[in-house]
Amino acid sequence: MRFHVESPRQRTGSTHAQMTNFLLPDSCTTTEDFSLCAPCVFPRSLISGHICVRVHLSHLSVCLSVYMRAPVCAALLVWVLTDAAARQFSEEEMAAVRQRIKSMFYHAYNSYLDNAFPYDELRPLTCDGQDTWGSFSLTLIDALDTLLVLGNRTEFQRVASILQDTVDFDIDVNASVFETNIRVVGGLLSAHLLAKRAGMELEPGWPCSGPLLRMAEDAARKLLPAFETPTGMPYGTVNLLRGVSPTETPVTCTAGVGTFILEFATLSRLTGDPTFENVARRALRALWKTRSDIGLVGNHIDIVSTKWVAQDAGIGAGVDSYFEYLVKGAVMLQDEELLSMFQAYDRAIQNYTRFDDWYLWVQMHKGTVSMPIFQSLEAFWPGLQSLLGNLDSAVRTFQNYYSVWRQFGGLPEFYSIPQGYTVDKREGYPLRPELIESAMYLFRATGDHTYLQLGVDALESIEKIAKTPCGYASVKDLRDHQLDNRMESFFLAETIKYLYLLFDPTHFLHGGGTEGDGSWEEGGEAGECVLGAGGFIFNTEAHPLDPAALYCCGRHDQDRQELQDILLTLSQPGSQSKPPPKQTEGGSQSESIALKPGEKKTPPLLSCPVQPFSARLSILGQVFTDNT
Repeated sequence: MRFHVESPRQRTGSTHAQMTNFLLPDSCTTTEDFSLCAPCVFPRSLISGHICVRVHLSHLSVCLSVYMRAPVCAALLVWVLTDAAARQFSEEEMAAVRQRIKSMFYHAYNSYLDNAFPYDELRPLTCDGQDTWGSFSLTLIDALDTLLVLGNRTEFQRVASILQDTVDFDIDVNASVFETNIRVVGGLLSAHLLAKRAGMELEPGWPCSGPLLRMAEDAARKLLPAFETPTGMPYGTVNLLRGVSPTETPVTCTAGVGTFILEFATLSRLTGDPTFENVARRALRALWKTRSDIGLVGNHIDIVSTKWVAQDAGIGAGVDSYFEYLVKGAVMLQDEELLSMFQAYDRAIQNYTRFDDWYLWVQMHKGTVSMPIFQSLEAFWPGLQSLLGNLDSAVRTFQNYYSVWRQFGGLPEFYSIPQGYTVDKREGYPLRPELIESAMYLFRATGDHTYLQLGVDALESIEKIAKTPCGYASVKDLRDHQLDNRMESFFLAETIKYLYLLFDPTHFLHGGGTEGDGSWEEGGEAGECVLGAGGFIFNTEAHPLDPAALYCCGRHDQDRQELQDILLTLSQPGSQSKPPPKQTEGGSQSESIALKPGEKKTPPLLSCPVQPFSARLSILGQVFTDNT
């Protein structure tokens, strides 16, 4: 079947031909900026054919000849139009967008304080609050580090003090192990590590001590009973006062098993208690052993019997952050074991689930397609791929996802790829951050201002569709923009944070030093380690963790001794220092990045689009290189 699309009509007062003759049904419209919806351009079914599109815009002529599924053709069409029309944002324009994002944050934040605190979340349609994940004043914990990202140190200090006085984890509440870890433990750890930059009064030895660290440790200890299973894989729910219920189901999702290594390893390294990192690693290794013969994992598993209950394999809901934590854990801990796990999964994912730069759901043992759908949670994947340097694939997949955003003004929870439309009862958009998150990473990696345009689109869509007098409401149905009476805490923790960071390329979290107080901070018991030099790792709730902090505290006395030996050798060229002792069996699982005297540093296997940072080779702002 041949489709030939020309551009016979001209815009009034312009000599440039416009592409408007698309043989669209009566229900479809076009706009001057070419925001075309995929199902209007093509039938809602799979189409194979030769499609030729000629675009004349500012003397640009592009012809695409493709032989693939219709929604992909539409995505490519949107990409051509977007790329051709993409404008460059000046620093002044980016600053203006940042101010709009700040206004969005404070409308949501103040609405929560005025109407919902101390409940977990705001109900923006009725202007009141509700407890959702455990009665922790969750929105306040989740939003704490965002306050500092936006530069509000005074409010950060005030809220940190309020949380210390009001939050109690000794309560008879059934809490999600997964959600409590990423939102509460992650939020408190991040706030603790940012406390010095926020101007808070610190305890001696920070970051190895502090009230927010003790709160994070307290919350994490409440989760440990969930890991007391024959396999080491945790239950999904735990009672914070009484532990795991005898009637608790052993079935949990894959992400609920594999999304702990960032927070728990950070806790172990800061407190000196290896328990947290050990249970997280045991769970990861147990899950790794359950993969199928073709290298895939399913969606839900019985953590006692290790039998897969839901055998759909993909990168979306129920699985997503497991893959994310393998990559980010490998980067943060310089851990080749975690990286090799992800690389093995990635080969299977690319082989069995990827079709035309979409990722489908397949049967984990056979690799046959079970659900040809895109889930909004999958939109984190292009950003994760960028951390590994897989930019070409990441960019193409992002454009597919961006085409869905342009179709609805948001990402529906489920989107049928063959039909090019939403899935019944999955039409909502709870203001999720994943596409904006990927845009931030890809803009950092490529400098392409197309990703800034996505940011502006997202900002304007949310303002137009979701804003209420009492905050921002989740969108119940993107087809008619009905709203739901809930503002998830991740809207403040993730969506607004990533949106702001997208438009602030010199922010300290990107390794920039424009905050006025320098980007380096002393830490440790005698100020012997350096923090805040860049390379922050975001947990899956967008809480930034500083990898340098992991090498400041008591557990790494041996590492510091190695560093002292190196410095002694450098200061006395003629002397020979005793080689540092080898790691013992019970030591850190992460490979040491400290160089022994005379040793050459090998190139790392990992790449990251931010400034690299080797904590143990940095002293008071001076970084030692291989040639030092």
